[in-house]
Amino acid sequence: MANVSVYNMEGKEVGTMELSDAIFGAKINEHLVHMAVVQQLANNRQGTQKAKTRSEVSGGGRKPWRQKGTGHARQGSTRSPQWTGGGVVFAPTPRDYSFKLNRKEKRAALKSALTDKLQNGNLIVVDKIEFTEIKTKSFKTMLENLKVAGKSLVVLNDNDQKVVLSARNLPFCKTTLTNTINVYDILNAKTLVLTQDAVKTIEEVYA
Repeated sequence: MANVSVYNMEGKEVGTMELSDAIFGAKINEHLVHMAVVQQLANNRQGTQKAKTRSEVSGGGRKPWRQKGTGHARQGSTRSPQWTGGGVVFAPTPRDYSFKLNRKEKRAALKSALTDKLQNGNLIVVDKIEFTEIKTKSFKTMLENLKVAGKSLVVLNDNDQKVVLSARNLPFCKTTLTNTINVYDILNAKTLVLTQDAVKTIEEVYA
């Protein structure tokens, strides 16, 4: 098991914590990580794009001129794709881009992402995150105390609105809960910040 330092909100080390090798010491499977990211991005797509084909565009019911003898190329409708105002060839239609990953594959991908953060030294464990009021400056100060630079993902065990709303206006920081943590957010963040309770919950749920 890997031992990591535990810090408080002031950035001072207050102890150590053992991390489960089943979660934070798993074998990194890059293929599953890639599939998990592709799945999340695909599931987020609305799929509502639409353009009309020549059969859906209004007008053009009559042949514009006779077949022969005009000097023009033969035309059957003014709503053919080559005409201005005509239909679109192979027009996009609404569709569902989502696809399914097995539960074991999702868990393996999540373990791989968590292990990668730990191995690269981009994982920080905090004993607890609590605020007496909603204040963005306090949350930013906490990140500075923890020496968090760049994009960060803060994983909470409880949906503490004072903490969540304090971080909402920080463009480089995102908060999430242990039951909504995902591979894309982990990889998209340079630093992963976990509370001790969040670590325990993750180890219990994904072990």
